[in-house]
Amino acid sequence: MGFFTLDIGATFTEGGVSFRVWAPNATTVEVELVGSSEMRIPLRQDGHYFQGLAPAAAGDCYWYWLDGTLQRPDPASRSQPEGVHGPSQVIDPTFAWSDGGWAGIPLDDYIIYELHVGTFTPQGTFDAVISRLDYLLELGITAVELMPVAQFPGERNWGYDGVFPFAPQHSYGGPDGLKRLVDACHSRGLAVILDVVYNHLGPEGNYLHSFGSYFTDRYRTPWGDAVNFDGPDSDPVRHYFISNALHWISEYHIDALRLDAIHGIYDFSVQHILQELSEAVHCQGKALGRRIQVIAESDLNDVRVITTPETGGHGLDAQWNDDFHHALMAFLTEDRSGYYGDFGRFSDLVKGFQEGFVLTGGYSSFRKRRHGSSSVQLSPSQLIVFSQNHDQVGNRLAGERPGAHLSPQQLMLAAAMVLLSPYVPLLFMGEEYGESAPFPYFVSHGDTELVEAVRRERQKEFAPGSLQESPPDPQSEATFLSAKVNQEQRHQGEHRVIFKFYRDLIRLRRECTPLARLSRENMQVVACEEEGVLVVNRSIGNVHLLCLFNCSDQTRVISPSLVSGSMTVLLDSTGGLSPGMMITVFTTRPESFPTLAPFGVMIYRKD
Repeated sequence: MGFFTLDIGATFTEGGVSFRVWAPNATTVEVELVGSSEMRIPLRQDGHYFQGLAPAAAGDCYWYWLDGTLQRPDPASRSQPEGVHGPSQVIDPTFAWSDGGWAGIPLDDYIIYELHVGTFTPQGTFDAVISRLDYLLELGITAVELMPVAQFPGERNWGYDGVFPFAPQHSYGGPDGLKRLVDACHSRGLAVILDVVYNHLGPEGNYLHSFGSYFTDRYRTPWGDAVNFDGPDSDPVRHYFISNALHWISEYHIDALRLDAIHGIYDFSVQHILQELSEAVHCQGKALGRRIQVIAESDLNDVRVITTPETGGHGLDAQWNDDFHHALMAFLTEDRSGYYGDFGRFSDLVKGFQEGFVLTGGYSSFRKRRHGSSSVQLSPSQLIVFSQNHDQVGNRLAGERPGAHLSPQQLMLAAAMVLLSPYVPLLFMGEEYGESAPFPYFVSHGDTELVEAVRRERQKEFAPGSLQESPPDPQSEATFLSAKVNQEQRHQGEHRVIFKFYRDLIRLRRECTPLARLSRENMQVVACEEEGVLVVNRSIGNVHLLCLFNCSDQTRVISPSLVSGSMTVLLDSTGGLSPGMMITVFTTRPESFPTLAPFGVMIYRKD
C-alpha cells in the first residue's frame, strides 16, 4: 500500500489498537473504551502528542478525556456511527479490493461527472451510487467526482460542513460503503475524484479547538475559522491535513482530490501548504504505482496554483476555471448581477474558449481592482470547464438550474461549448438530460441557534434582489428532497433530445482524435462577433473537424470563406441534418452555404 501509514487516530497493531492524538492544550489524555465499564487508559505524553496501546477491537467505540474532565471524539476519527457528537469508532482498514491492476487514467482523458451522494439516488448512499455507474458509462463519463463525504452534522448537507475529515459520512454507508463504491468504479474503468475541504471545518461538532491550535484568528473566511497553516504550532496542523490527503489515496484508493476554495487557504510560509501537500500526494502516487491528481477550486485566476515549484508555482495538476462558466452563462442569460458584471460580451466567450481565463490582469468591476493572470501558456488539460456545477446552481436563490431560464437549444449550445473545448469538461448530475429538480442549499443541524443563524444568512444573502421571494428553508427536509434527481426524465420529451445530444457529444469527443487531444496547437478559432457565430477548426494529421456555434437568437448563414468544399455531417443540434450526410459548399452557389438555426451547433468532418 505504499510507504504511508496514518500515525494519528486509532490504528491496528500487534497487541491491540494504538491511539495517538495531538493535544497541546491538555496536560493529560485518556482513552475511554465505551462499554468496558467506563475504563480509561492513560496515554503517555510525547512532546505535544499523546499515545499508547489499548485492548480494543474493530467496532469498538471510544472517547478521549482531556485533563480528566473534557470528553471529546477523536480529531482523526475514521468513523462516527452516532454522528458528530457521538464517540469515535475503531475500524478495521482491511478490505477485499479487486482493483489491483488499476493505475488510474491521464487527466486528458477525464470527462468528469460531479454528484452529491445524498441526492443522486432515492436511497442516498454509496451503494446506491454503484447501481447508477452503468448509466454513467452509457453516457460516456470517465471520472466520478463526489462532493465532500467527510462526516457532517445530521444526514442532509452539501458536505462543506464536515467536521471529521477522516471519517466517511455514516448515513452514506461509512468507510466500507465508500470503498465498495471506489472499487466498483475502478472495475468499470472510472476514476474517482473526492472533494475535500481544507480551508475550514463546519460549526457543529467541531471539537478540534479543545485539542490544539488548529485554527487562527489572523485570517477570515466566509465559512468559519481559518485553518492555522503558518502560525505557532502549525506544523502538526499541516501534518494533519496532509495525512488526510494521503489517507484518502492510500486507504480508499481515491484517484484525485479536488481542494475546495483554496483562496480561503492562507499560508505565508516559505513552502506553501498547497505545494507541500501536492508533493506528498504525487510522491505517494508514485509509491502506489498510480496516477494521482490534485485539482484546485480557486477564484484567483492565478496560474501559480498549477505551475511548477521550479517556476514559483504550487505544482497542482489542474484547477476549475469559473471564468468559462461566467462568460457562457452571462452571455446566454443576459444576467449581469454579481460577478456576472465582468462578463456578458461575445468576446468574453471567445477568449474563454481560446485562452481559458477571461480576466487576465485587467480591471474587474465586480472586485473594483485588477484581477487575474493569463492562462494562455498553460496546457488546456490543466483547466476544468463546465456550464453547471453545485455552486453555480445551488447558490442561486431557489437553486434553480439553467433550464429554468434557457431553452433546450441554449442548453445544448452550452454543452457543446464545454465538451468541444480543448479543456477538461465537467458535468453536474442531471444536466445531461436537463434535470428539472433544483439543487438548493440544505442542512440538518441539531443546534437550533445555528439553524436560525443559517436561515438568517440565507435571507440576508438574497434580500437585496429577491423582493417578495425567500430562499427555501435550508433546514427543511422538503428542501433536501426537492434536490433528488430522476434519471428517468432522460426518456421523456425534450429531456430525451438533450440526453441524446450529450451522449453524441461525449462520444465524438472521445472518438475523434482532434477533440480528444487537449491542445490549442491544433485549434483555429474564428469569431464573427457581429453575427455571434464561432467557427472552430480542430485537426490532427489528416483528420479535420469543423465546429460551428451560433450564439445568437437569429438564423445565420455561414460564409463560404469560412467553410467550403465537401464535408460529412457528424452532429446537428437541431436534428435537421443526419449524421453521415455528405454536403458540398460551393463558393459561387449561395444555396449551398451552411445555415445555422438560433443557438444551433454543427460539427462536420472535412473530406
